[in-house]
Amino acid sequence: MKTTLNFLSAGAAQGLINDLQGAMTDNTGATLEGRFGAVGAMKEAFDAGEPCDLIVLTAKMIDDMAAASQVWSGSMASLGKVYTGVAVRYGDGEPDVSTPDALREALRMADEIFFPDPQRATAGIHFASVLRQLGVHDELAPRFRTFPNGATAMRELAAATTPRPIGCTQVTEIRYTPGVHHVALLPREFELATVYSAAVTQRAAQPELARRFIAMLTDLSHAQQRQQAGFEA
Repeated sequence: MKTTLNFLSAGAAQGLINDLQGAMTDNTGATLEGRFGAVGAMKEAFDAGEPCDLIVLTAKMIDDMAAASQVWSGSMASLGKVYTGVAVRYGDGEPDVSTPDALREALRMADEIFFPDPQRATAGIHFASVLRQLGVHDELAPRFRTFPNGATAMRELAAATTPRPIGCTQVTEIRYTPGVHHVALLPREFELATVYSAAVTQRAAQPELARRFIAMLTDLSHAQQRQQAGFEA
């Protein structure tokens, strides 16, 4: 009988989980099944009862779940922190986004602005706040192209046909999307470093397998994979 490890994960960890799931299957025979999305959407899916042995969310959300006895506190482990950056299509010129004024000008020059859900996605919520702080949110709203998660936003950026599209999401989602290029992090004034954690849920059907996969995700031997995926210590 096939053994399945069910997970729900923030989109930031998609590249890392995809990189290591083959090794998990080779080592345990278990198949990973789950999905990635905005952290708010993943928490809602968990609360709705979706099968979930392992969950990856922001460290704050995992802490809250531990306090609510939804995950085992002893299983919690940090994957690292992820920064939020600006992206363009491969081959497009790289705009200067090094200062708030430069970022404001780059956004005003863009035909379309791609980013994740400004209500439920970590990067989307933050970027919407940045747009307001820059004083261009309402002015540029007709050019917004928002999607449920950063991975989808970046795929749509890669497929954009307008002359000057631009996007913003977490670096992990930029790096693992063909056809887009990471320009730079947001200016220091708007820097966002989000720490992500994994944990075994208290309703896990496969708690030991979940613990083994968390150990694999966080093991020192896979530090290079985490770094390549966009996670920093």
